[in-house]
This record gives sequence, structure tokens and C-alpha cells, in this order.
Amino acid sequence: MNVDFEKKLTIPMEVKKMFPIDDNMRAVIEDKREQIKKIISGEDSRLLLVIGPCSADNEASVLDYITRLRAVQDRVKEKILIVPRVFTNKPRTTGDGYKGLVHQPNPTEKPDLFKGIIATRGIHMRVVKETGFVSADEMLYPENYRYLDDLLGYTTVGARSVENQQHRLVASGVEIPVGMKNPTGGDLSVMINAVHAAQHRHSFLYRGWAVHSYGNPFAHTVLRGYTNSRGRSVPNYHYEDIKNVIELYSGSELQNPAIIIDTNHANSGKDPFEQPRIVNEVMNYRKYNPEISKMVKGFLIESYIEDGAQKIGEGVYGKSITDACLGWEKSERLVLELAEY
Repeated sequence: MNVDFEKKLTIPMEVKKMFPIDDNMRAVIEDKREQIKKIISGEDSRLLLVIGPCSADNEASVLDYITRLRAVQDRVKEKILIVPRVFTNKPRTTGDGYKGLVHQPNPTEKPDLFKGIIATRGIHMRVVKETGFVSADEMLYPENYRYLDDLLGYTTVGARSVENQQHRLVASGVEIPVGMKNPTGGDLSVMINAVHAAQHRHSFLYRGWAVHSYGNPFAHTVLRGYTNSRGRSVPNYHYEDIKNVIELYSGSELQNPAIIIDTNHANSGKDPFEQPRIVNEVMNYRKYNPEISKMVKGFLIESYIEDGAQKIGEGVYGKSITDACLGWEKSERLVLELAEY
């Protein structure tokens, strides 16, 4: 192979022994996981709100942000279950740029994957222990999921990965709800097929083992918009788009049919300030159509302390170094208004 093998990394079991969860943390995780599952299945009528920075690039500011979320959660707990978005892996369209905490615990220094694995587990542990939340992360690298499988409450398979066989098969063995996004080209059948694959049993190779999964009944769809043949963003959160997904579900035998709306990415044209408008539009669809109200379970929102984005090295506390985010004041207002529907 045309690569340098630098060093063999510590396996997940050893990392978990180094940084174990205690009984109190385990109880929090199990409780939150059950709440999330009940929202996806329809047993709980609250909205699921996965909200937080585009990428978890700085432990101090991310924990600061999530601590602020904690106070808001207490105010909206009857209507909304908040799951902090702590995405430690960042997919890159061209392969260039900051790839997330797991690659670079310090974005201004060179990659260090061992330190990244430790930092990634550490930040998710702090979320549980210090705030009582259980967080969400993207399953960008399926083989890395074992480092976090005892901590997370929710995960997604991204638009660039949703057609990949390994992502689908690993999702079938995950014990938490998995949101399968529509692909970047917008073909909804790819997304539905991914949910189908994730909900069924499989035998496959994983981390050097022959494994057998039991299927994940809580795998579901996430609408995030797409890019057309001219490279333009096309949203797919509108009324007719949601109805289309409902029809696709009705023609299948999938369990726990559910839709989450990703309010950024191609749905907003990567304009984070469009996110409140998109949320309001979708909530009005839910008020108008009981079928949509039943099917749309919540939202993915990109939000941080400061509005917008910055370049690596600028050093603005709580401002994204990847996609632009909605700042704290606007985000807090959005969550409180969402609870009024």
C-alpha cells in the first residue's frame, strides 16, 4: 500500500478501561436512550432536537454551549427533548480541511489520532457527567464507533456515506436510533434503502471479527437537501417533499417510520440564519396535516455560541471553524419559540 503505518492504535476495549463510565453515568445514558427511542417510535409526542456546533472543535467552548442548553432544556422539557450535537468527525467534500476532533484535538496542530480518540471519548463523557445530557455524533468512520458505543444517544449516517455498505451494516448493529440522511444527489430511494438495510439482520466483517447484527428498528430518515447537476443547493423540507417520504414509507414494511429535518446544509444553502424560518415552516405543516405531525419527529440544527464561522487560528471563542452556525441568542429564542407550538 502507498501509505506509512505510523503506529497501531489502542483498541476500544482498552480505551474504555482507561476511561470507564460509572453507574450514575450509565443510568443517565440508558434513560435518555429510552426517551429518544420512544420519540422515534411515537410513544412520546415530544420533539427531538439535535442541536449544536457543526463540529466539536474546542472542548471548553462546546461544554460551555451545552451547559447553556441545560438551562433551556429545563424550560422546555414538556415539549422538547434536547440531544446536544457533539460531532467529533467532520466529512470533507474534497478531502481537504479540518476533519474533526478525532483527527486534530487541537485544530492548529498536526493530526494526532491517538490523542483524538482520547479527546473524543473525553468530551462525550463530560457531556453526560457534567450536564446530564447524552449526546449525538456522526458515524463517519464505522470502525471508530466502538470507542463511543457505550456513551452516545443518537447518531447519523451522512449524505456522503449513506450508500456505503459498511455504514449500513454497522448501523444495523447499533443500539441507538440512527438517522440515515438523503444522499448529496437527492435520490430518496437511496435513503429508504439505507433504512431498510439498517433495520435488518446481517453477517459481516467488522474490526477483524465475523459479526452478526440483530437489526436496528429505530433507523429512520433525515432530510438535509441536496445538490443538483449545476451545483446548486435544493431544499427538500417542503410540504410536498415530506409527503413524498411518507408515501415511500407507506410502500415499505419499515418499522417506526420517522423523519428528522436537517435545517442546515443544502436545506438552508448553508445559511444558518435560515434555520429558524425552516423550523417554523415545518411546524406549520405539522399543525396543518396530522400525518406530517405524526411522521416528523424533530430537527437537526447547527448552533454555537457566536454567529457564523471563522478560519482556523482566528481564535474567536465559540465560533465555528467549519460551517457557519446560528449564535446562542438566536438559538435560545428558536428553542423557546419551538416549545410554544
